[in-house]
Amino acid sequence: MATTMRTFVMRGIGEVGMAEKPIPDPGPNDAVVKTTAALICTSDCHTVGGAIGDRCNLTLGHEAVGVVAKLGSEVKGFKEGDRVAVNAITPCYRCENCLRGFSSQCGGMLGGWKFANVKDGNLAEYFHVNDAQANLAPVPAGLTVEEACYCCDMLSTGFAAAENAAVPIGGTVAVFAQGPVGMMATVGARLVGAGQVIVVESVVKRQAMARLFGADVVVDHTQQDPVEAILTLTRGRGVDAAIEALGGPRTFEACVRVTRPGGTISNVGYHGSGNYVPLPRDGWGVGMGDKTIRTALCPGGAERMSRLFRLIESGRVDPTPMTTHRFPFAQTGDAFRLMQTKGDGILKPLILF
Repeated sequence: MATTMRTFVMRGIGEVGMAEKPIPDPGPNDAVVKTTAALICTSDCHTVGGAIGDRCNLTLGHEAVGVVAKLGSEVKGFKEGDRVAVNAITPCYRCENCLRGFSSQCGGMLGGWKFANVKDGNLAEYFHVNDAQANLAPVPAGLTVEEACYCCDMLSTGFAAAENAAVPIGGTVAVFAQGPVGMMATVGARLVGAGQVIVVESVVKRQAMARLFGADVVVDHTQQDPVEAILTLTRGRGVDAAIEALGGPRTFEACVRVTRPGGTISNVGYHGSGNYVPLPRDGWGVGMGDKTIRTALCPGGAERMSRLFRLIESGRVDPTPMTTHRFPFAQTGDAFRLMQTKGDGILKPLILF
């Protein structure tokens, strides 16, 4: 086995490139995975833009699958060569937040998010997995690497938005923005029993994809005011739940305004700029509108992953239409630049190793 590997790194704010690094070694409770496929996330673009501060020579990426290359001495139930996927969030399952049931916040705020944040990510030929017993998810034989990759973040995050939205059976949901997470929130809303799913999106290709994933009504915010449109569609009542999947102040404000009393605003958007997210005083009922705001970071762990695999295996969701581009690992820089500009109609680029 070689001792070094190629990785795709953030060299500093606004700068990326390929780098050579040593192949990591696992601790007794960890593993090292040889990467076979990965996806690039808009979150990687936020990171390179400085959303979480400067990073030097940090390997990017948090959506990858592969085969077990090395196992720590204490890891049981796996062997070298096993196909595995690893969620974007890799909690320790021992700290106070994990034990309290908030594993995504492992060790502190956003602490479950380790890849390309506090440790090297997995846009690399090999990547390290902490607490492997809980975070390695065996990939079923019937799943492709592409399908399994989507479970690492897009499905887990989008479905968490729908789960947090507490949608009553037959209830109404508005999903703001139809990027990949928003699309999976649309699917998730239908899976949890929404009777009407309204999405807000202006890009024609994404509008069509939203309908494919189960949207009943598409509102183009460039053609009409989405708040007025949603209130008209719900006869002035507002929706039972609004999902913010963009990370923008205007969409968050609109979510608050369209949610009826007793409803839930479920935020999974990455608010990567600014110091504050505004809350409309009147739409919030001057602080007394009986509206719940919930937030989520992609739920991690092997159990979560196995459930997502099951949904794909059973045919309840097929995320692969979101793969608009494919690149060999050597061309990751080209894929990343497209994700930054959203050029050529890109949704998700699949990187093959």
